[in-house]
Amino acid sequence: MKGIIFSVKRYSIHDGPGIRVTFYMKGCPLSCIWCHNPEGISPLPEKAVRTNRVGGKSFSREEEVGRFYTIKEIINILDRERVFIDQSGGGVTFSGGEPLLQPDFLIEVLKACKANGYHTAVDTAGYSSSDNYRTIIPFTDLFLFDLKHLDDARHMEVTGVSNVLILENFRLLLENANEIMIRIPVIPGINDDKDHLERMVKFIADSKTTALKKVNLLPYHKTGSSKYKRFNRINKMEGTEPPSKEQMRLLKEKFGETGVKTKIGG
Repeated sequence: MKGIIFSVKRYSIHDGPGIRVTFYMKGCPLSCIWCHNPEGISPLPEKAVRTNRVGGKSFSREEEVGRFYTIKEIINILDRERVFIDQSGGGVTFSGGEPLLQPDFLIEVLKACKANGYHTAVDTAGYSSSDNYRTIIPFTDLFLFDLKHLDDARHMEVTGVSNVLILENFRLLLENANEIMIRIPVIPGINDDKDHLERMVKFIADSKTTALKKVNLLPYHKTGSSKYKRFNRINKMEGTEPPSKEQMRLLKEKFGETGVKTKIGG
């Protein structure tokens, strides 16, 4: 069995506890207008143009983004990093894209990782069948769950999908998962208005269970903007500035009032 992955990040420290290897899986059912991994949207390998500058000259070359990995290849990569993973209490994280868009591969690779003694995490936007989540819960130590907007109409406008299924799956994981960390992207003009943030704070306070361990506030950034040209996509956030450090500090204080540990960044 093989899965399609567009990036492998070793020595990852923002996708769960300790030092981890994060595998970014191709394919996403959402189309968030601020997406910083546009290369993860299509479920298939893509051609992209990479331009490198040396002195005053530019050199362009075409590259393929996304290739198929076997489960054995995944385990081999983890085994090569095992000393750092074990010493730091780290593990492996499957991100994307949306890992649940490749459910058959995901369940089998999670089983293999657990069988080999690795702590497992899945970074998900919550938009997949509830049965898919029930299947992977026993083999997932930590869910990194993205919450983007609580208003269904606005969620559909900025991500392309309803949030009804997402919130249903969030409640499912609250009741059944081992551990959950909420990830909230803070996107200027999208979900950072006072009324919505207050609703989000109340939602989290009302969602407190023993499984809910942390809230990560992820400030919008521009680091993915150069990718849009490479993949011939329109950057709908052109000109948008990231939230200030002071704004993020105040948000951290506000979300901290929920009683759930809150952190800025992953």
